[in-house]
Amino acid sequence: MSDPQDVTPGRARELGMDRPITRRDFFDGVATVAGVAALGSLTGCAAGLPNAIGTERLKVPREAGYPPDLTGLRGNTAQALSVPHALRDDRFWDYAGVPEPTGEHYDLVVVGAGISGVCAAHRWLERAPDARILVLDNHDEVGGHARRNEFHPKDRRGLLIGYGGSQSIEAPSVWTPEGKDLLGKIGVKVKKFEKYFDQRLYTDLGMYDSVYCDRETFTAEKLVVLAPGRAASRWIAELPVAEQAREDLLMLYGDPPDWFPGLSDGQKKERLAGLTYAGFLKDVCKVHPDVLRFVQTMPNDEWGYGSDAFGAIDAWGSAGEYGYPGFQGLGLDRTAPSPYNSPSMIKGWGADDPYIYHFPEGNQAIVRMMIGRMIPGFTTAADMDDISTATFDYGRLDLPGNQVSIRLSSPVVSVANDGDPATATGATVGYFDGDVVRTVGAANVIMACWNMVIPYLVGELPAEQKEALRKAVKVPMLYATVQLRGWTAWQKMGVNRTRFTGAYWSVAELDYPVSIGDYRPPMTPDQPINVHMISAPAVPGMSPAAGSVAGRYALIKTPYDYLEYSIRDQLTRLLGPGGFDPGRDIQAITVNRWGHGYAPEYATPWNLDFYPGGPLPATLARRRAGRIAIANSDSVPAAYADAAITAAYRAVGELQA
Repeated sequence: MSDPQDVTPGRARELGMDRPITRRDFFDGVATVAGVAALGSLTGCAAGLPNAIGTERLKVPREAGYPPDLTGLRGNTAQALSVPHALRDDRFWDYAGVPEPTGEHYDLVVVGAGISGVCAAHRWLERAPDARILVLDNHDEVGGHARRNEFHPKDRRGLLIGYGGSQSIEAPSVWTPEGKDLLGKIGVKVKKFEKYFDQRLYTDLGMYDSVYCDRETFTAEKLVVLAPGRAASRWIAELPVAEQAREDLLMLYGDPPDWFPGLSDGQKKERLAGLTYAGFLKDVCKVHPDVLRFVQTMPNDEWGYGSDAFGAIDAWGSAGEYGYPGFQGLGLDRTAPSPYNSPSMIKGWGADDPYIYHFPEGNQAIVRMMIGRMIPGFTTAADMDDISTATFDYGRLDLPGNQVSIRLSSPVVSVANDGDPATATGATVGYFDGDVVRTVGAANVIMACWNMVIPYLVGELPAEQKEALRKAVKVPMLYATVQLRGWTAWQKMGVNRTRFTGAYWSVAELDYPVSIGDYRPPMTPDQPINVHMISAPAVPGMSPAAGSVAGRYALIKTPYDYLEYSIRDQLTRLLGPGGFDPGRDIQAITVNRWGHGYAPEYATPWNLDFYPGGPLPATLARRRAGRIAIANSDSVPAAYADAAITAAYRAVGELQA
């Protein structure tokens, strides 16, 4: 991997970085706070400035405009993280002053405006139609990780829409009952995507999946196309690996032996549960190191870390034509998952849903459809077919007369029951509005934020519950949306998606071709298109939790200029032979930085001390405390939209019981 600071002027000019792209570059979010004025500036709103898109309560920067339009660095920006980091570092209250009550009182206050938080409000209102609800969030946008990125190419009629986080309604056939219930109530009919999603567009143009063996991993760079049905012997012959590695890969993909002869099916799976996939290949299969280099990034986009941290039992469960070879000779029973498989793999075992259930903006469409049903005037349409091309008025989110209000750029700093949790009839919630800490009263509170931050907000929780909450270490992720002038170079190279073996960005892929309502995706290579790129910053050679912490610290110090440089560099290396010119062809970049990204999932070999037998930390972590309940994907834990919805339903049920 290249040094984030190592961007030479000459190379920058080659990549077109002297041709400016409009962007916003923020602070690193960890600078020492020096008084209330500094706290105000770090939240992203200068005190006293009028708001561009909101009411007096909707504190966003004057220059913000419309959040999905913003390019550059988005997601967990410094403005969003500065107050939580100050709380973590025990320096916020040194400067915050005495909280000022607003006099407001709500039936429910929700901390977090992501999928789980907005769903909690939606579910509460369904069961208590007269309730008054306030949703608070530290970001300047709704949806949490479900983000919408918009672009306005001059050569296209209408918007070009992309997703900046939560992508799709994955495997809807095995969604939780709560997830299916919500989709039904807001009118999402997943069968429609079978018509809306063009599953043949790229293959009909001779474009396929691929792997790019990069200079960060091997002595030579090589693009290898992985067309369906292509013989392993043919594409393996193209890899720039040692001859022994080539022979090992042919064996792994062809006819590997039974690595554990004499053991039963259950015993073999138990052995796999004690290994990572890289450990299985290295210590059991005894393969050449080049094989380990080749497979390292296989799980990056789905799990957020590499094969050296990905469990061998889950690699077995994920094995396919081109991914995770080496298990065929074990003769394992695949009619059911192993108890050692991760929970989401067990849940989805046997599901054969295609990966097509996708709005252009990803799952933020679901969030906007819920908000449109709760806040009049927020959107001009809230149905499945029109949500992507509707217009949105953020000024409606926090009007004084709203039954449901969403207050953005308002990080919560304290939540406490009013008295003994066993007998409390209400709670008080404090948030920082950019000037001072303000408090509101609530009959009920749902914490739909990250588990890791809850101990800093709810001081009254028992020590063992705080410790369980801290065990949910989120996996950092980067999602970049790169708007291109056209995609002819992709067609010439014969690819629509590429996995890099070791470069900064693990995946680059053309946007999903979804026609929904009045929205039409680019259908010919001369039309502007979005490219989605994914980076998994977790540091290799560690457990998922330790690697995530180390990766998050490295990520927050990585400047936007390097992120842009690496995007331009990798796309040029991949597509340059097809005529790609980064200065000409890249027209806009939005990097969605999720330092606190995927909810962690229990997985072997790392969690064998309590998984699968239990007790599970999440069970203790999500325990209700008086009038305060916990809902988020961390509390399940699983990094999927239906998990967030299920958590919301559970929390509402606990408080309304």
